[in-house]
Amino acid sequence: MSKRDSQTDVPQDATTEDAGLGIGRRGFLAGSAAAVSAATVLPDLKKAKAQDGSPVKIGFIEDESGNLSVYGIQKLHAAQLAVKEINEGKTLKGGANIGTGGYGPLASYAANAPTISKEGVALDIVNAGGDMSGDATVFVEDDDVFVDSGDQGILGREVDLVSVDGQSNNALWQQLTRRLIQEDEVDVLVAGFASAEREAIRPIVDQFNQLYFYTNQYEGGVADANTFCTGPVCEQQVIPVVQYMVEKFGPRCYTIAADYNFGQLTAAWTKAFAPLVGGEIIGEEFVPLSVSEFSQVIARIQQAKPDWVMTLLVGQNHHNYYPQAAAAGLSYPMASTVNMAQGYEHKRFPPPSLNQMHNAIQYQLEVPTARNRAFVKRWMDMFPQDEYIGEMAQNTYFTVHMYAQAARLAGTTDQETVKRALELGWAIEAPEGAVFLEPGTHHCAHYIRLAVCDENHDVFFVREWPMIQAWWLQRLGVNLVRNPEYKQYVPDEDPFFSMFG
Repeated sequence: MSKRDSQTDVPQDATTEDAGLGIGRRGFLAGSAAAVSAATVLPDLKKAKAQDGSPVKIGFIEDESGNLSVYGIQKLHAAQLAVKEINEGKTLKGGANIGTGGYGPLASYAANAPTISKEGVALDIVNAGGDMSGDATVFVEDDDVFVDSGDQGILGREVDLVSVDGQSNNALWQQLTRRLIQEDEVDVLVAGFASAEREAIRPIVDQFNQLYFYTNQYEGGVADANTFCTGPVCEQQVIPVVQYMVEKFGPRCYTIAADYNFGQLTAAWTKAFAPLVGGEIIGEEFVPLSVSEFSQVIARIQQAKPDWVMTLLVGQNHHNYYPQAAAAGLSYPMASTVNMAQGYEHKRFPPPSLNQMHNAIQYQLEVPTARNRAFVKRWMDMFPQDEYIGEMAQNTYFTVHMYAQAARLAGTTDQETVKRALELGWAIEAPEGAVFLEPGTHHCAHYIRLAVCDENHDVFFVREWPMIQAWWLQRLGVNLVRNPEYKQYVPDEDPFFSMFG
């Protein structure tokens, strides 16, 4: 009988839902270039065990079909590219960070917005926006971060991607998760776009103490000893974009959001933070994922006359809002934490549907840096028919590389040992910039840029924050290294949010 056939140490409080570092950027690059000895860093970790030559299995579930396939196929291709590179002996610069502390948000500004164009797969800066920002990191990034790993595969073993299609069906996701864990006995699970998908499978992940990476941008709050969340969360995106919109366009905001936990909780963050910067939410509504006709929503927005609209819309059905709003003459500035950077609506719909869309992103294809252009070229060489590389695809890509690095440091693919290696704190030079995994919360600090789409659907960047930490779980006292938990915190559990109910 497989060890995965029986339940192991189920956390009693597991959810049953179904639906600054003391190191500079240059110092990090210098340090990560040196080999880190597992014997020095992890004296009590298991020694590298003899391998039988069997492949390392990465279990992978995304929506290759259905309403969410516009994201799922990108994420699948990202994982395939990363696995190919790992098997060829390539990696991203990075490694364990011992003694990590915290980063505060740092901001720098371009004098004027640059204009970016795309010819084929080449990205060009048409107008660099005047002088570079003070630290010269916004538009010039010359570091070669794609390097030899010194390893073919992981610990000399080939890496196999065991990929299955979730079909945008939460019940199927649960079946597939059990199959990958119990039958395929995967070494790591990388899965999930929608928060409802994550919450559908997380109880199964916890039942079997499965090492799990959730690579999506999401509402935040997951504190789970088995789960590592590598995408950005509300405090990294909502706060920057709301503050910018209030300063730029005025206080009155109307929110339309997907009617499930991501949309509801992100809207709660928007509602709570807006008053702190002089804003107010004058209207709020939640739209089921099945809805694709928005005439009544548009009419209510027109009647409310906001200064700007926060759109937190998810899936191909919801994306129809943008051309419908443009056709109705709705011309209010828009903000989002999800649209444009993930569903590339500015490429899929004719101008000016996404005119004046603002998003605090950690990645999208147009990021005008040398490292990103090199990444885009590697991607398009493998997938020349792809239309776009979105935020969640990039997260999946660097996450797979991060897992490989952690397993090498651990000297084994034993899941508990790899978790402990990750909990040293990890840094990796992703296409977006440097990303730091904070050990206590299993969340990442990200390089955030404010992206704007103009009437021609060109994307430019008007503000950047080279490092914003995912601080909310720390505020709540979460430390998964010392005190393992298996839950998702929601704003109602923080007195801060109750002030704005």
